[in-house]
Amino acid sequence: MSFRSIVRDVRDGFGSLSRRGFEVRLVGHRRGRSHSAVHELRDGHAAAAAADVVQSSCWANLPPELLRDVIERLEASEAAWPSRKNVVACAAVCRTWRDMCREIVKNPEFCGKITFPVSLKQPGPRDGAIQCFIKRDKSTQTYNLYLCLSSAVLVESGKFLLSAKRYSRATCTEYTIFMSADNTSRSSNMYIGKLRSNLLGTKFVIYDTQPPCNTANVSQSGKTSRRFYSRKVSPKNPSSTYSIAQVSYELNVLGTRGPRRMNCVMHSIPASSLEAGGTVPCQPDSVLARSLDESFGSISFSKSSIMDRAIRFSSSRYSDISVGGPMVGGQALGDSDESKERPLILRNKAPRWHEQLQCWCLNFKGRVTVASVKNFQLVAATQPAAGAPTPSQPAPPPPPDHDKVILQFGKVAKDMFTMDYRYPLSAFQAFAICLSSFDTKLACE
Repeated sequence: MSFRSIVRDVRDGFGSLSRRGFEVRLVGHRRGRSHSAVHELRDGHAAAAAADVVQSSCWANLPPELLRDVIERLEASEAAWPSRKNVVACAAVCRTWRDMCREIVKNPEFCGKITFPVSLKQPGPRDGAIQCFIKRDKSTQTYNLYLCLSSAVLVESGKFLLSAKRYSRATCTEYTIFMSADNTSRSSNMYIGKLRSNLLGTKFVIYDTQPPCNTANVSQSGKTSRRFYSRKVSPKNPSSTYSIAQVSYELNVLGTRGPRRMNCVMHSIPASSLEAGGTVPCQPDSVLARSLDESFGSISFSKSSIMDRAIRFSSSRYSDISVGGPMVGGQALGDSDESKERPLILRNKAPRWHEQLQCWCLNFKGRVTVASVKNFQLVAATQPAAGAPTPSQPAPPPPPDHDKVILQFGKVAKDMFTMDYRYPLSAFQAFAICLSSFDTKLACE
């Protein structure tokens, strides 16, 4: 039996079982509370029976050396979507396969690949950027984020990642972010965060449904924004959201037409993450596994074109998938460490005026083709150190990572925009920042 035949048999054998379990779970969400307890009990028996079948199968009892060789060869050969769905299918076989995938498959910071849904809340790669594109639908006020599958600017296909829906309130505008384009209910596991603006559209706050590792640096929203069934409410799972970042646009008091100036304060990312040996505090594995393990229950590969056609592949369901990164311990910080824990501040790179074209220009390296006030590039803002140099002493040069473009966003066609991000931002954070550029800013233009 060839290697690809083994992967195909594993995917087909357990993919159908996962689809049935996932569909039953979605049906249970749509029923009323009186029926939820009955279906919850029935689903529990079905899940237990399915687990017994999987654990007693021949695939679950493979020798560890053979299983490691299979996963390593699969990880090396299936490097891009849609073939990378085979890696997700292997992680859905059983706990033994899941643990092996967790050990071999690295997070995007080190491998530069988005594999599991937990990758959407992990930092991007240090060497290079992950190229994505956003498609806007003005009729439904929705924004879908796709992973680029080619280097072309006007891409016609992509792997669906996130979706956002815009709501206009009396005093603000709100963008709710989901991991599904179809299930946009805040009571579902697909809801992962939101973006909220003020009345003038000059300040935005990014909220996450899960607390970050450095919870002391973030504030918890006082208003409960998620509606849970009684079985989902527990002291370990608060139904509030947590403020992790703030995006602000400077007021244009002169009223002249020009580029926007924006600043992003990333409360969940310390400024020391860009220094040598710096890291981004990741959420605990238990929190990520509990909140994101079922959010890619339907692993889909979408083809986005002008007609917005979509191609669905076989579903794969998995649990407890978390490719953990380095974590910062909860030790007390002294006065010397307090400056290192300042939040990371991003600012937009100032464009230059082109005399021949008579417009403001930025070097997007071919990734942006249409001039728009929404286009921007974000770099790390230089922050003064504790011992600031005197005027006679020259300031030390900024670290190399401070000069790199961390996030760039720009227009390529009508309702089509590119989004390229890298470390220390995650796909969720980058998408939320880009959504703030879509909103109308009467006081800035």
